[in-house]
This record gives sequence, structure tokens and C-alpha cells, in this order.
Amino acid sequence: MGAEGMEYSAADIKVLEGREAVRKWPGMYVGSTGQRGLHQLVLDVVDRAVNQMPADGAGSVDVTLTSDGGVRVVDDEVGGGETYAPDLEEELTSSYVGSRPRNRRSAAVVGLFVANALSSRLTAEVRGAETRWVKEYARGVEVGPPVTAGSATGSGTAISFWPDTEIFETSSCSFAVLARCCRQLAFLNRGLAISLTDERPADGPRRVLFQFPDGVRDFVAALDAETGTDLQPDAFGFEREDPRMAGAMEVALLWSGSGEAGIRGFANSRATREGSTHVDGFRDGVVAAVTEFARERGLPAASDPDACAERIGEGLTAVVSVKLDQPEFLGVTCELLGNAEVRVCVGEAVREHLGNWFAEHPERAAEIVNRIVRSRDLD
Repeated sequence: MGAEGMEYSAADIKVLEGREAVRKWPGMYVGSTGQRGLHQLVLDVVDRAVNQMPADGAGSVDVTLTSDGGVRVVDDEVGGGETYAPDLEEELTSSYVGSRPRNRRSAAVVGLFVANALSSRLTAEVRGAETRWVKEYARGVEVGPPVTAGSATGSGTAISFWPDTEIFETSSCSFAVLARCCRQLAFLNRGLAISLTDERPADGPRRVLFQFPDGVRDFVAALDAETGTDLQPDAFGFEREDPRMAGAMEVALLWSGSGEAGIRGFANSRATREGSTHVDGFRDGVVAAVTEFARERGLPAASDPDACAERIGEGLTAVVSVKLDQPEFLGVTCELLGNAEVRVCVGEAVREHLGNWFAEHPERAAEIVNRIVRSRDLD
């Protein structure tokens, strides 16, 4: 076709915004229209509930796969108001909720908006002031104003939604996949109780409950146990708030008898599978602590930090979790954290705390460092 007849003006351009854009290109928001995208939709709503919990408290989040193909996510957020919450209305209908206070527990931002747009039906329930308010939506559009629906005890929100079969290839969630994800969230949010109930089985409901008082230390111990090693030493860990990165870190690690590097990074409970600055900082800190200990003992590792860095992960299991006020995720998958200051803060903290642990446990430290040296010499 020639250039003739191919002239366009602004009038020919159609810009899709809001729910229309989400429904036209769902993969941009949840990754796919298959089961993976369906699970992401559910987890976005769960993340939002986790984010409602107080940063210094426990709380609970209950997830239910209903018998009619829906999903219900209930939180016990404290402080329900006298009416249906305007902030919740904004979350459900606006793709950008910049004014809503955010907790560090999760990276959820627009989860409810996307879930609302991609669900054939969604019901939002608010409990507060001994009253229950309910509002319904259909494919992201409100059906009517909020109505009172009787009395209520406690406070919090409940989001029930039915993924749209016009969008998703399947509406059947995997209990096993969601259980693994809920377990991980519970590990990363110390003390938080997360339950998952499946009402679909013909022989009756099944339910699992996850709650870990030691947070990422429990996570590391569980990861190490999965390797099948006979020796499972106690995990070393610490927490630190650092104003330079406007956030806090929680780190746990252990060296066991075998296995390759198992270092997992998380930012606001989101897995950063592509590495990221907090994982780089962790490696910097471990190398510095090992090198310093080796230098004090006159071991060969002290003369070659690069070789030490290459071998540092052998037999190491670690979880590096940071919770930031303003996480800077890079890439469309949000699996890479870019906050540059985080690397320095995590590196310094790991070097200090691990160095102190080495000083308090010199025999165990010598065993770890000697193993690194020996593995280098065997090359």
C-alpha cells in the first residue's frame, strides 16, 4: 500500500485507559490469561490484604477458594470507620492510588483495581463500628451504592471475586501453588497468620494455616531442610532499620554440608529472582566478613577476595528480605530491585553482624572459612 490514504491525525488515535485497558491487555497486568495469570490475580488481592496489617503487629489474612469458583480474601485490619471506606473505593476503581498510605509488608499497588476489572463479579465488604457495608461490581463497574448488610464484630475488609471466564482460559486455581505462595508470605512477614481454605473438594473442605514466629530464620531452616542434608545447624539472622534506605532489612543464613548457593532475595515480600541490589549487598557483606576472619587467622583466602566471592555460596542457604518505603522495581516483571543505597546498607550490616557471629563462634567460623579455602585450592 502506498503512502496515499495512510495519513493519520489525533482523531484517529484511540487511547484506552482504566478498566478498558486492563480488560483488553490483561497479560500486561497479571502476566498471562492462563493459570499463571489467574494465580497472580489472586495473589495481588492477597498482597493488598497483607499490606493492611500493622507493620509491628501480627494480624491474620484468610483466603478461601469457594465452591462456585470464586475467591474470598479476608483481613482483620484494625480501625474500620463509620461508613464504607472511601480509600477502598479508590483502590477498586482507580489504576493509581498515590494518596493511599502504604505499608512495607508487600509491594501491592493496584491489585484491587486489576482484580475488579478482570472479574465478572466482585463484592467488597467493610466491617467497622459494629456494622457491615457491602458494595458490588460487575467487570469493574459498580452495580449500585454501598448498602448496610447487618451487624458485624471486629473490623477489616473482605474481597470476594469471580475471575472472568471471558478473560481467563481457566477459572480453577491450584491449591498447591497458592499454598506455597501463602507459606512464603507468612515466612516473610513474621507473626502474620495466613490461612488457605479450599471449599471445592467433594469430600469436604481442606485448610492450611501458616504462621512463623521467627520469620526468615524459619524460612532458611525450611529451605535447608528441603535439601535433605543430615546436618541442619541453627540459622544465624538479624534485623536492622536503616534510614539511609528508608526501610528495614531482615537477613538469615546458614552453611550446611552440601548444596550450591541458595540465596533468595525479596523486596516488600516480592521475590526478586533477577538478583537486585540487596542481594549484591549481602554478597559484599559475607565476602568482607569471611575475608577479615581469614586475614586474622592467616588463611590464604585473605589474599584473594575475588576467589572468596566465587566460593562463598557453596553450602550456603540465605534469605535477604528488605522492606522499603519507596521500592524502585526495574522491568515489567518487577523482579529486580534498583535502589542503589540498599546495597551499601545491607553490605555494611551483614559484614558487622556476621563478623560478630564469627567472633562468638570461632570454631564454626574456621570450619566455614577453611571449607571455602579448600574448595578454591581444589580447582
